[in-house]
Amino acid sequence: MKSFICLFFGIFSLVLSAQTDFDLAENYFDKGEFEKALIVYQKLQKDSPGNYNLVFRIIEIHQELQRFEEAESLINNELRVRNNPQMLVELGYNFQLQNNAQQAQIHYQNAIDIARASSNYAYAVALRFENHSLVDQAIEVYQLALEQTNNKNYEYRLAGLYAEKKDIKNMFLCYLNFTEYNPSFLNQVFRLFEEYISEDADAVYNQTLKKIILKKLQTQPTIFWNQMLSWLYVQQGDYKKALQQEKAIFRRKLTTLQGLIDIGLMAKSAEVYDVSFEAFDYIIKHSQSIPLTIEANRQLLELELVRHSSPDLKQIQTQYQILFERYGMSSETLKLQLSYTDFLALHYKKKTEAISFLKDALKTQLSKVDLCQLKLKLADILVTDQKFNQALLYYAQVQSTLKNSTLAQEARFKSARTSYFKGDFDWAESQLQVLKSSTSQLIANDALDLKLMISDHKFGDSLQTPLRLYAKAGFLALQHKKTEAIVVLDSLIVTHHTHAIVDQALLFQARLFEDFQQPQKAKENYLKIIADFPSEILVDDAHYALAELFRTELNQPEKAMRHYEQIIFNHPDSIHFVSSKKYFRRIRDKNNTQTTLDL
Repeated sequence: MKSFICLFFGIFSLVLSAQTDFDLAENYFDKGEFEKALIVYQKLQKDSPGNYNLVFRIIEIHQELQRFEEAESLINNELRVRNNPQMLVELGYNFQLQNNAQQAQIHYQNAIDIARASSNYAYAVALRFENHSLVDQAIEVYQLALEQTNNKNYEYRLAGLYAEKKDIKNMFLCYLNFTEYNPSFLNQVFRLFEEYISEDADAVYNQTLKKIILKKLQTQPTIFWNQMLSWLYVQQGDYKKALQQEKAIFRRKLTTLQGLIDIGLMAKSAEVYDVSFEAFDYIIKHSQSIPLTIEANRQLLELELVRHSSPDLKQIQTQYQILFERYGMSSETLKLQLSYTDFLALHYKKKTEAISFLKDALKTQLSKVDLCQLKLKLADILVTDQKFNQALLYYAQVQSTLKNSTLAQEARFKSARTSYFKGDFDWAESQLQVLKSSTSQLIANDALDLKLMISDHKFGDSLQTPLRLYAKAGFLALQHKKTEAIVVLDSLIVTHHTHAIVDQALLFQARLFEDFQQPQKAKENYLKIIADFPSEILVDDAHYALAELFRTELNQPEKAMRHYEQIIFNHPDSIHFVSSKKYFRRIRDKNNTQTTLDL
């Protein structure tokens, strides 16, 4: 036993020593201390003569030191011992570094010929070409290997190389060929394609991708290509055509309606309500799932409220009631119940009826979680009805029933926000302090934002008038009294123009203007923030909001670019940085705009 333990620790020590030496060598190499690195690598290579990574590193060091003869000698020795075609690539590259292109090409071709004769060498040879940025040669070898083996993994390697060459057509094709056989990579490929595909259906890359997909659909009409075409149409905002593709997929697959659900929700978010309505209507007609049918009906009822300028509220209420009669008051209809109370309170202006409905729903046999969701909704409506104490009571019940849950944290946040609306800023701030470390990132962020709003602006006025006006505007907006909220913010901005809260008020008011389709007024507010508060933390929000306004509402992409550029250059830590780069690129590529900004 002792012998075994000694042997084990002896081997362990050797492995640890080798790893330590390797790390030392790598450190020397990274710092450009090649002579020191060479000594350590040669020692390691002597102990592990079959380790090609060490051999390649030693060759590289000789080349860095311009000792091309030593490198050639080492390569030729390896070729004599093992005849590995990777060494032919190294030999060719060694000649290339000496500006001997003719000899370099001879050895490169020899390596390619061996890969052609035996696909077993292809991957290793191609990697050596890649390592030296010999893209054309690497592509040739991978293509040979693909022809010989039909291994779709080579398509992935080829796609990356075509991207380096900016051969976008072949890059698209290879990624698609790879993903067709490796669907788990689909989302990754979508993210890659988003760098090239824009909302403009006539853009070059959009047209290129569409042609590839349509050709594939003609030659091999599989569901995968319908999915890709649907995705492309979504990127272009053409939800009608995307829906047609998802219907075609369902008709062939008949297993899931998820694609239609996604299109319905995306079209709703994009305010393409007719397409969203068509999607959920189709789901109702073809779904075999009661929960899905209930959810689709809920979506249709909510769409009725936004797709018509004067919806028939009485008829919508009747439809809700028919659904409750059909499916009952249970956990399956919980979302429908919550939707109905929103309809009553916000659209039909029947808060009393909404409150009564929720109190009756609380008497049904539901789980603790479901009951707490109903209590949260009841409290929310009571807040908008200015019954603050009753609302706080229900929020407290949710917190005590589901301690430390996300719902409990949401209840605590809404309780603190209610105190904020009441003007009890100290109590609200103490509750928000606790929520800063919430497990729900969204709640934590909202809590932090509101806490900072209170702590930054509760001083400077003994009566806290500016903060009270801002809180009042927020409460009016929550009540859907946005016109009144704008008037209150006007009073704050004019009367307390020197107070630190003014930039917040301008931003809030600008967003309300956008809700009322008043982009010019919103633009004036954003410009005022940029001009009067250039060093404050909201300036990047103002630049981004203004850029989006120019891009989407005012149709002035050149002006949008300037504001995206401000974020890219001057606010790299902004949450809008990634989106700004994306839209900047799209506008630049579409207009072939010249810029010094290298993205």
